[in-house]
Amino acid sequence: MGAQPQAKPQTKPQTRRNRAPRTPKATSSPDQIADTIDDGALLSMYREMVLIRRFEERAARAYTQAEIGGYCHLNLGEEATVVGVLAAMERTDYLFTNYREHGYALSKGIDPGRIMAELYGRSGGVSKGWGGSMHLFDVEARLLGGYGIVGGQLPLATGAALAIDYRGGREAVVCIMGDGTTNIGAFHESLNLAAIWRLPVVFVVVNNGLGMGTTVEESSGEPELYKRAASYRMPAERVDGTDPLAVRYAMQRALSSARSGTPFLLEAVSERLKGHSVVDPAKYRGAEKTKSLAASDPITLFAEHLTARGLLDEASVAEIDEGARARVQAAVQFAEASPHPSVDTLFDYTYATPVANDSRRLPGQPLFAPAPVPPMPLIGAAS
Repeated sequence: MGAQPQAKPQTKPQTRRNRAPRTPKATSSPDQIADTIDDGALLSMYREMVLIRRFEERAARAYTQAEIGGYCHLNLGEEATVVGVLAAMERTDYLFTNYREHGYALSKGIDPGRIMAELYGRSGGVSKGWGGSMHLFDVEARLLGGYGIVGGQLPLATGAALAIDYRGGREAVVCIMGDGTTNIGAFHESLNLAAIWRLPVVFVVVNNGLGMGTTVEESSGEPELYKRAASYRMPAERVDGTDPLAVRYAMQRALSSARSGTPFLLEAVSERLKGHSVVDPAKYRGAEKTKSLAASDPITLFAEHLTARGLLDEASVAEIDEGARARVQAAVQFAEASPHPSVDTLFDYTYATPVANDSRRLPGQPLFAPAPVPPMPLIGAAS
């Protein structure tokens, strides 16, 4: 017999896992980046920060008035980090975050009315009123949650990055977490898989100094949290989270690294101005610490920076603030006018596709119909 024809070898897709990672190119310094951003973009970043501040203040007020139920965690004091992170992302990039996510949703471009309606538990909300404050979700904006379980978003974000890599896409995934998340197993498992698979993901630790009420120094053997990436040979950086331009610069480098096949851990030091949640009075902070936080308010600092550049003055600051308040008031009016979800929609989003025999019983309803009970004979009745 003659020689058999050789099977044509199959070409393996060029994924990040089978090509050598590249060293990301350095970009401009934080001071230089302000000169490369046009004045309109700088002012837009400031407007976003002010909108987040006024939105969160109004959400806190609505919570105390019992208009918002469940839990409610605010981005007060973290506006520079939020805006800086989102300013570096492309519209096609995916965002996963924790339960402190209102500002990220606003910065992702989601209408404030739909966000406020979700906080109010109304059907006009981004999650149809069933998610509330901790579970904002919008596929079109590529905001894939809001997660109430600490660290619950990390494995999902890592999986999304794996899907992008599998398809050979250029998108990146950004995963936001608090400092307390770095002490749980999902953090280490996710970073490890991202590193060995060279996934396009940036893990962002928003270090506000307190895992609820315990300081990072008292709860972490290594309080400089970005150094934990060294365990996975992952590049990492710590940045001043009160400076939106510094955060944007760091995120540009991080995303460049992720897109080239090297995941990145970014730690943004950004202390919250209020307690862990709306109902937390933050008594674990002394008066001196509270005063120092007010002095490092990121919105005030950025306004001073833009004023020094000639982009803001007292009148324009007041005008931007008034505009933000008007947008928030319109969002509240939209939320109040939006109806509550109907009870018959309670199970609509339990599964992505129909599932046979899924339970549709409401709270208090029995799982099975009670069996008929035979009548008992009366005591003393004749046999």
